Amino acid sequence: MAEKDLILKEKLVFNGIFDFPGSYRFAHTWFKDEGYGVNEGRYSEKVSGNARAIRVEWMVKKRLSDYFMIEDEITFEISDLTDVEAEIDGKKKKLNKGRVEMSIKAVLVSDWESKWEKTPVYRFWREVYNKYIIPGRVQELKDKVEEDAQTFKEEMKAYLEIVGKR
Repeated sequence: MAEKDLILKEKLVFNGIFDFPGSYRFAHTWFKDEGYGVNEGRYSEKVSGNARAIRVEWMVKKRLSDYFMIEDEITFEISDLTDVEAEIDGKKKKLNKGRVEMSIKAVLVSDWESKWEKTPVYRFWREVYNKYIIPGRVQELKDKVEEDAQTFKEEMKAYLEIVGKR
């Protein structure tokens, strides 16, 4: 079985005016541009009066080598989502108002194909390999996982704030 090492848990909270379809596209495009595969595990929407609550769960993966992979769980929880009309550059545009909570769990997966899991001897050599042969590489990859997750969070935050302040 692959070994999963939780590197980072982050949360972003935003209240205000934003473009939900635009932010969804922005997030999806960001991961695609960075070489991640995006798998939407769940999309649920509940309507209560004129407000909606939306929950989106993504599993995003990026293969780093035959041995290492980044696996992130992204969850968007949008509550009190209502449609509003705003004027941007002299033109009326439909936007949304509500609360966005985004959580990120960034994980570094080693031996993601479980090639070193077949026998006790292979598992022993995997531990030797990880602890004594490539600890520097493992730390570099942990830093990369953390950097990617932080960068996504900051760019998503900037996107939400820019749209809301226009």
